[in-house]
Amino acid sequence: MRVVVTGGAGFIGSHVADAFLALGDDVLVVDDLSTGQRSNVPERARFEQVDIADRDALEPAFAGGADVVCHLAAQASVTVSVADPLLDCTSNVIGTLNVCEAARGQGAPVVFASTGGALYGDDAPRPTPEAFAPEPLSPYGASKLSGEAYVATWSRLYGTPHVVLRLGNVYGPRQNPHGEAGVVAIFSGLLLDGERPALRGEGKPTRDYVYVTDVANAFVAAAHGERAGTYNVGTGRETSTARLLEILQDAAGTSIEPLQVELQPGELRASALDASMIERDLGWRPTIAIEAGLRQTFDWYRGAHR
Repeated sequence: MRVVVTGGAGFIGSHVADAFLALGDDVLVVDDLSTGQRSNVPERARFEQVDIADRDALEPAFAGGADVVCHLAAQASVTVSVADPLLDCTSNVIGTLNVCEAARGQGAPVVFASTGGALYGDDAPRPTPEAFAPEPLSPYGASKLSGEAYVATWSRLYGTPHVVLRLGNVYGPRQNPHGEAGVVAIFSGLLLDGERPALRGEGKPTRDYVYVTDVANAFVAAAHGERAGTYNVGTGRETSTARLLEILQDAAGTSIEPLQVELQPGELRASALDASMIERDLGWRPTIAIEAGLRQTFDWYRGAHR
């Protein structure tokens, strides 16, 4: 297939590009490099440096043709979205609309990376099924919900089988340890530098942590599924940030006392996703347990840190 991966120079997107290339597909990465790294783009992928919010530049980038568009380019930080909701909206709403239109010009379905944790809110049952009405607590969650609405509407309006994937907290190699998001990467970087990690909310908040290669395989499953729908991508398991730090400290051989800080505005207290529907419809299930995935991830950061 001819696959376009927006945000393919980023953490998750580069792994998605890898997964399609491993199948022998032709991959075009579209990324403005605002947060992604050119070095993350696989050697066998073609590359266009384009901002998805720039429609006039985006549509020509798709001119080589596409059989499917995996849309991961986004402003992905909850705290940034609270500080600058207009920036968040421009990337995640206008950008997603532009991608839908560029994909429509190619007759290609879109597989859209949405969010599970930031979408459902604190009152959701856990693990949360897709049928639960979203109650986002941040502009980031709201913008992703708006993006979902465009993707689903374009699916109904034009009869194209677009897919929404509501991702859990994705972790693994290549995530920026110095960014605003990605607690596994941030903790790993701090431990390697001998610095104290900050535990928000006394380490009690929980998330559904899902390994990045499992997530990449969910995009492959959705691209080959040939049906529209909205699916959670997670493990169904809650892990507290305190437990996450404990596993990482064990991998690092450290016992650094963490700082204690308050939760930030818009941050969830608990999250876990019911992913039974994607297993039933598309045959996807997670394969990497959190303990093994965290140790693999820390080993990667330790190698990159040298």
